[in-house]
Amino acid sequence: MKRYISETIGTFSMVFCGTGAMAIDEITNGSIGHIGVAITWGLIVMAMIYAYGEISGAHFNPAVTIAFAYAKKFEWKEVPKYILAQCVGAIIASSCLSFLFPESEFLGATLPALDSLKAFILEVLLTYFLMTVIINVSTGSKEIGVMAGIAVGGVVLLEAMFAGPMTKASMNPARSLGPALLTGHWEHQWLYFTAPVLGAILAVATCKLIKDDNCCDEC
Repeated sequence: MKRYISETIGTFSMVFCGTGAMAIDEITNGSIGHIGVAITWGLIVMAMIYAYGEISGAHFNPAVTIAFAYAKKFEWKEVPKYILAQCVGAIIASSCLSFLFPESEFLGATLPALDSLKAFILEVLLTYFLMTVIINVSTGSKEIGVMAGIAVGGVVLLEAMFAGPMTKASMNPARSLGPALLTGHWEHQWLYFTAPVLGAILAVATCKLIKDDNCCDEC
């Protein structure tokens, strides 16, 4: 139960701070700015990894959970429970933001500035890069594990920095679900639910080709 609670709190914190920065930026006409939003995302992801990594593995993302199961580093029977915990955390976060900032129309919703196909491809690639880092820093030496929070948070910041204006750089179905549910902006959400999963699985497949004996040990 502690693992599920950790996933709920971690995802809540990530979505509350990340999309909260976006909502505040929206209603204050850009007081935080694109760079500020990207930094917020990177820092909260890093902080939550260090806070809950040893308890739940700090997935906070259904795509990451599915990819870890595909990599045989996580039990498939635990996948639905983790995803439920993550989605609950995201929905609670968006509900809090809706109460705090009712004037926000989007609450950090993921709406692409590209056509659907291009946005889908970009989200696949973004999640591929993210999961490539996650799967590699979560295995190997203890020193690598210690740096996991910085590495993963840094990638999130990087990708939010350059791709945020195009797709909002979701890389996370739960993160997209919360704002969509609370604002009713379901446009193109299918791509935010499917592209991250595909990208994360492709990252694991690449890892298997490069270091099969370490990347995908039995859990």
